[in-house]
Amino acid sequence: MSAPLSTLSINEHQQAPWVIWGAGAIGGAIGAAFADAGEKVIFVDSVAEHVAAINRDGLRITGPLGDRCVRAPAYLPEEMARQFPGKLGAVLLAVKSHHTRGAMETIAPLLTSQGYVVSLQNGLNETVIAEFIGKQHTVGAFLNFGADFLEPGVIHLGGRGAVVIGELDGVTLPRTETLFRLLQKFEPNAVLTANIWGYLWSKIIYGALLFATALTDDSIADVLAMEEYRPVLTALAREIGAVAAAKGIVLLPFDGFDPLAFLPDATPETTARSFNDMVAHNRRSAKSHSGIWRDLAVRKRQTEIDAQIAPVIPIGAGCGIAMPLTARLVELIHRIEKGELPQTQATLALLGEKRDA
Repeated sequence: MSAPLSTLSINEHQQAPWVIWGAGAIGGAIGAAFADAGEKVIFVDSVAEHVAAINRDGLRITGPLGDRCVRAPAYLPEEMARQFPGKLGAVLLAVKSHHTRGAMETIAPLLTSQGYVVSLQNGLNETVIAEFIGKQHTVGAFLNFGADFLEPGVIHLGGRGAVVIGELDGVTLPRTETLFRLLQKFEPNAVLTANIWGYLWSKIIYGALLFATALTDDSIADVLAMEEYRPVLTALAREIGAVAAAKGIVLLPFDGFDPLAFLPDATPETTARSFNDMVAHNRRSAKSHSGIWRDLAVRKRQTEIDAQIAPVIPIGAGCGIAMPLTARLVELIHRIEKGELPQTQATLALLGEKRDA
């Protein structure tokens, strides 16, 4: 068991620590940057071996951006629940999307009356978080850098990518300005936005493409570069783009991805250019495969598709938009999770069969 949190108790004379809830690839990388900047940080993770390694040896960040090790206390969620009720000011939530609800059941009673949660996740998890603590206590964030959990106590930071922070209603507050300045310590080109939903929906479109690349064993860049699969990938992305358009979302580009290239009225030239830009961006990254691929091929565990991509299908239905390719993608990922299909181009081709039916 970790040491008591009494040594980090919060009062008005002491800076409250930033609580990184989910110290894996994303949370670990950002939490380490905060610690490097001199901020007080607490790591929280449900993997006991990871917590033990951080407390024993520190959290090691490796990769092309440099190797370093940071020291900060780490705790299991149940330890936080026992020792810190009603004391947490800011929680940066970085658990997998499908674990959001379970994490919030623990986190909500630990917040102060002014406490808030920042979603460092993929998907529309801000809506789930707000169910527990209200929109006024929920902050949105968008991330697209490459990182992987290698082993307990070790995170691989594979390359730079978009980092964006913003309030759900678009009105910047002192807390978002503070978070923005800190995120610049991690990514100098971080963005403070009044349209976080534009980034989040754009990432869902891009995320669907990443899930499709994980149907094979090929790299992200290699799949996106394959001309024979671009028509079905384009049609998949346009299903989600159509839903975003119907919801009145103003989509925003990032890291070579132009979401406007996947709206129904986009020209073939615009779409091809976005594919080429995505290929170029991903070839520059030391992270060749997505975290989705790693979940399936390496960690042999459930992906985030039910919490990231599947929720868009009923939203589309509510807008009168059919999403057969998106539904087919969810089905194929589930079949790989169950061991019924391999990660091959033949499996990716099954996505196209649905489109041609």
